[in-house]
Amino acid sequence: MKTDAPQHAVFISNSNRHSPYHPGQSFRLNEKLYCHGVISRGGEIVVEDATRDPIWSGNDDMEFGMSFYIGLPLRWPDGELFGTICVLDRQPNEQALQFREGLQAFCQMIETDLALLAEVERRKIAEAELQIALTGLERKVIERTFELQEANSALRVLIGNLETARCEYESELRRKIRGLISPNLSKLRHGIGNIEPHLTLINVVETSLNELLGRRVGGVAEVFEILTPAEVQVAQLIILGYSTKDIASRMSRETSTIDFHRNNIRKKLDLNRNDNLRSFLSARP
Repeated sequence: MKTDAPQHAVFISNSNRHSPYHPGQSFRLNEKLYCHGVISRGGEIVVEDATRDPIWSGNDDMEFGMSFYIGLPLRWPDGELFGTICVLDRQPNEQALQFREGLQAFCQMIETDLALLAEVERRKIAEAELQIALTGLERKVIERTFELQEANSALRVLIGNLETARCEYESELRRKIRGLISPNLSKLRHGIGNIEPHLTLINVVETSLNELLGRRVGGVAEVFEILTPAEVQVAQLIILGYSTKDIASRMSRETSTIDFHRNNIRKKLDLNRNDNLRSFLSARP
């Protein structure tokens, strides 16, 4: 019997042609049902002869003449009631009484099956929830991928705009150098003549401006950032190919001072004795 209060229905019955019970047959739970006593007690009930038992003599199953009854409750793994398992007869059944332990074992087998069914259902629910979660995750991945694609597109546009702006800035810088600074340097060179160290300084400035016109800002300029002003001037003259003696002459310094600056430059650039300082500086992009 399967219970779905307040209804109590036949779930499976034997195939005896004299049996008055058939699957789907339903009863309303009440105190005059044997099974109600099993459910109320929560344990086995045995009625050997209801006709001699004032408690059960008027029960509903007596309509079919069922005066003998043995019943046990059936439960789901969580303790919730599934229904009952019953043996009914129209006369005292000595064989059924002797089989009570077997009926209890059969009851346990059925409850084991119910536990298996509950586990199958739990797994189905878990799988369905997992599938929903996976579907949601896939949707989020698709949405995130689309967002990243849009972000990449926007980034490419931004990089393109920055590159255009950089080119325009460098072009404007070159134009201003050629138009505003270079002519004045030429005039300054003409006015100074061959007077040192001014002529050398003009040459250094002019060379640096030509480098700036032909290359991007960076490279050797970044190296100069870690040098002192005097070391920068020495480095610029080294790039132009001047010797220590020539540099000392043009800067009005002793050669020992120039050697001191050269050694400091080497230390800051982490160069050893085998590294050519001019080659290193000239090779900077």
